[in-house]
Amino acid sequence: MDKPTRCPWAGDLPIYIDYHDNEWGRPVHDDNKLFEMLILEGMQAGLSWLTILKKRENFRKAFDNFDPAKVARYKEAKIQKLLINEGIIRNRLKINAAVTNAKLFLEVQKHHGSFDKFIWSYVNNTRIENHRKTMADIPATTPLSDQISKELKKMGFKFVGSTVIYAFMQATGMVNDHVTNCFAYGI
Repeated sequence: MDKPTRCPWAGDLPIYIDYHDNEWGRPVHDDNKLFEMLILEGMQAGLSWLTILKKRENFRKAFDNFDPAKVARYKEAKIQKLLINEGIIRNRLKINAAVTNAKLFLEVQKHHGSFDKFIWSYVNNTRIENHRKTMADIPATTPLSDQISKELKKMGFKFVGSTVIYAFMQATGMVNDHVTNCFAYGI
């Protein structure tokens, strides 16, 4: 049986293949899932996505399954526990950013009804269908990720640079960056 053609970044590691085949690039409209991806993409800054994927379940446990209302209430004692948790990325700036971002995420929900409505409004509630033939055709940032990053930073969000935001957009299916010969391109 022939194996399906995938985006080259999926490689041969089962954890990457599963993420590619079942999650990456699929439109996400659940606020808790969007919050999870926003935090994980920020945690990934400067690291490999593989590192984050391997620690994902630990992150879910440590961050109360990415419930923004719970994360927003974290105090210094909880942050200290997170800083000694070897199962996650133990970077104070990133952990503090997760707490800050949770508070702001809740504000966005209050003002827009949901984070989903807010973030997907940038793409008119429709995934941007790119037609990338090779990995080299996929940019690290776009003018739209620049715009979203700038606006989120203005609101006070942390670890939301344009590269992080574009990766978030790819992961949550706001853009389709599967290469055109990938079996998931048309999904």
